[in-house]
Amino acid sequence: MKCEDAQQNIILAQYGELPDELQFPLEQHLGECEDCRREWNALMALNEELALMPMVEPSPNLLAASRMRLDEALDSMPPRSISQRFFGNAFRWLGFLQGAPALATLLLGVGFLGGNVIARYQAAHVPQIPRPVILSNTANGAIASVSGIVQTPNSSLVQVKYNRLVPETVQGSLDDPQIRQLLLLGTKLATSTDVHADSVALLANECRAGHSCDTSGGGANEIRSILVSSLRYDKSPEVRLKALSGLQPYVGQDEHVRDAVLDALMHDKSADVRTQAISMLTPVEADSSVRQVLRTVSSQDANPAIRNASYQVLQGSADIQ
Repeated sequence: MKCEDAQQNIILAQYGELPDELQFPLEQHLGECEDCRREWNALMALNEELALMPMVEPSPNLLAASRMRLDEALDSMPPRSISQRFFGNAFRWLGFLQGAPALATLLLGVGFLGGNVIARYQAAHVPQIPRPVILSNTANGAIASVSGIVQTPNSSLVQVKYNRLVPETVQGSLDDPQIRQLLLLGTKLATSTDVHADSVALLANECRAGHSCDTSGGGANEIRSILVSSLRYDKSPEVRLKALSGLQPYVGQDEHVRDAVLDALMHDKSADVRTQAISMLTPVEADSSVRQVLRTVSSQDANPAIRNASYQVLQGSADIQ
């Protein structure tokens, strides 16, 4: 579905007039097009805003003056055609009903009851269009700011405009670009350490599986950069271990990853992180910078297990040479 068709169908859907066969294509398009989804949300917000506005009834004087002007305009009309005479007879029939109060009341009551039944049936069977991907909970959104205050002159009626912070939920595959982007934001803007740790763990699993972490555009992939940053600066050793696990496939091909692993081996405070870093350097043990760091650690590190593990890797490098 194109965006022009979607824009028209959005308006029909808001009034419950969209045919059933167009509902699913519209839902699919809203799930893929950010601009159309924004238009959908804006129309929903407008309907909510209009629902808050009071209904203004015309004054009796205005109705009476309008009827008088209508009668004068009808009197000044030229001779009518057949169709015009037909409609004129219809209006005269309505005038006859005005002279028969009982019949007019009966017809009015039947029309009111029929319209009420039809309205209730339509309201019960109006097609509901769920949001395909994003689920919002506007009722529980916190008030973010007040954007305007208008008081009706000579009355106590006040209109206050405000904006809400609405939490939203997105569900999708890990291969979806939107999901990956939100996971990246989860490493930076998480509201808790658990959310941050889960974001790093999922990204690390994707990299370890070879998804989404290949180099692109001549530079390091953003996900890989996030894992490197987590390895260097995150305070949680569990998160640093997850980051190391995700970077393991790229130690041999990415110099920035290799430098981050060497830095973790030299300076990380967790023995588990340093031990895993040593095991990750085995495929590149012949590299001169790797051997230099391993020699330093094997001879100077305060942890005997770390010294022994580094020495074993160096021995393996010597056997290969």
